[in-house]
Amino acid sequence: MRYLSEFKINWKSLMATFIGIGTGSAIGHYTLSLFGPELIAEFGWSKADYALIGSLQIFTLLFTPFAGRFTDRFGVKVAASIGFISMSLGFLAYSIMSGSIAQFFLIWVVQHIFGVLSTSLVFSRLIVEQFDRARGSALALLMTSPPLIGAIMAPITASVINSAGWRTAFVMLAVISAVGGVICVTFMARTKKVGETAADGSAVLDVKLTRPEFMALIKTPTFLLLVGGMALINVPQVFASSQLKLIVLDAGVTDEIATWMVSLYALGVIGGRILFGVALDRVRPDFVALFALSLPAIGYLLLASSVTATWLLMGAVLLIGFAQGAEGDIGGYLISRHFSLKNYSLILGFVKAGLDGGGAIGALILSFTLRATGSYTPFLVTVAVTTVLGAVCFFLTGPGRNHRTPADPIATEAI
Repeated sequence: MRYLSEFKINWKSLMATFIGIGTGSAIGHYTLSLFGPELIAEFGWSKADYALIGSLQIFTLLFTPFAGRFTDRFGVKVAASIGFISMSLGFLAYSIMSGSIAQFFLIWVVQHIFGVLSTSLVFSRLIVEQFDRARGSALALLMTSPPLIGAIMAPITASVINSAGWRTAFVMLAVISAVGGVICVTFMARTKKVGETAADGSAVLDVKLTRPEFMALIKTPTFLLLVGGMALINVPQVFASSQLKLIVLDAGVTDEIATWMVSLYALGVIGGRILFGVALDRVRPDFVALFALSLPAIGYLLLASSVTATWLLMGAVLLIGFAQGAEGDIGGYLISRHFSLKNYSLILGFVKAGLDGGGAIGALILSFTLRATGSYTPFLVTVAVTTVLGAVCFFLTGPGRNHRTPADPIATEAI
């Protein structure tokens, strides 16, 4: 099948998943930092305590591989439905919480244990089944949705918080997530059944996986490099998920500019996903990974420095977002080229567990360094280093396969 023909045939599913991934768990990722100053001021939480929200991923990561397996077995429609219900109910729960930070943390954990089913873990499976020649570009288009909707929702959410209060803003997010979920589940195609042919020409096999196959799978060097690399590049995840506005405010920018920097970060993610997603279809993916995933180190070091020029701080945030955009394309793409699509969501679940683990560790580092020094600088320097190390891990996976993926339940190492 030709490159453009894949888009002509599968555009409806791409559109549905585009809406779904942007209004699911990701909408909280791009807006939660806007609630930070309000919640801290109203309930008297400390910045160090609020930073611990990122460490909660240590609980959710335990369930992520099971969520991936659930998606492989029951399909994207069932999984996504559960994910959207969880996200909407979670936002509503935030809107009526009493002020205990433990209550806030509990809502976050429950929401994200099930809300992971409204992320790329689910939607990218459908895309890699339906696209082969244009897989990198299709994944890039899919993954531009969260930052695009995030860029739109950041100023809207901030405006609602300022005019109607943070509780009303959470209700708004609940409604948007619910509506997006209904549209997504209604229009996207089902997952292909056993015996049908995926876009790469391979047959879709029964997802049953024997214990020896599973043990062989998780011991392969490529699997370990992907999980470890994803953990390392996501140690700074708490920066974007809840601390971005606080960090740039600490650097001396005004509240208005800090809010727009949240949108600027999202725009950077969009640019990175489009550029590097297209590059994956044309350049060796290990080279793309090394270059793209090393870029945030420059941004973190700029923010850690004594630089106060607004344009440089905006450049740092844009650069971090640009590189963050590449991560979403590269992880899913490499899995689809190194492994059978039979177990795509299971493997992606483990890789996402690595992502969550790295994020949890980063949040603990941030909380500790804030208590010890009162400064964000030690954290920013640390994550600049881990980001480069993670990029090297992705590079070491090698180029992977070109286009055709044999039906093989275990990884085939690239030579």
